[in-house]
Amino acid sequence: MSISKGVALITGSAQGIGRSIALRLARDGFNVALNDLPSKDAKLELVATEIESLGRQVCIVPADVSVNKQVKEMVDDAVTKLGGLDVMVANAGVVTLASLVSSTVESWDHTFSVNARGPYLCYKYAAMRMIEQGRGGRIIGASSIAGKIGFPYNSSYTASKFAIRGLTQAAAIELGQYGITVNSYAPGAIETPMSKVEPISDFLVNS
Repeated sequence: MSISKGVALITGSAQGIGRSIALRLARDGFNVALNDLPSKDAKLELVATEIESLGRQVCIVPADVSVNKQVKEMVDDAVTKLGGLDVMVANAGVVTLASLVSSTVESWDHTFSVNARGPYLCYKYAAMRMIEQGRGGRIIGASSIAGKIGFPYNSSYTASKFAIRGLTQAAAIELGQYGITVNSYAPGAIETPMSKVEPISDFLVNS
């Protein structure tokens, strides 16, 4: 096994974009902590097997990213199992399509709990660990083309992805003094398993 470049934790990595990020980081020399909901453990195990075949260490840290206690434990478990944390990729996300007038408060709150509160908690607990370690780090969040341009029938998702940009900019200013960079990525439409749930063709779905 070659020398590791560090430890990366990727949320929403059982499938889609998160899985691809995890595999790419493993190929690039990182040991990887895989996260998704406990119901996706079987898929996470398959990704873990692929990463092991690349000669990298891997662990599974299931959690609901919208739950404060679970995110803290997820980060703590990754550090315990892999020896630290150098890269946090807050990738997990959900989408619900509805017109503004037909949308529900419950759907809005659920979207924001995963897409905005989730990254906030990931940023927070990753930053705490990275500051404690004293060697800097990289925090990366999933925005979207929908975080730059509003799309119809997609108000909650669009708003949550705009929120990631603001969170990222504020965190970058705060954490730079510790050698921690904070960035977000905003791809266009990418076909993933989650994007097949609804007829989505004009914007990105992260997960």
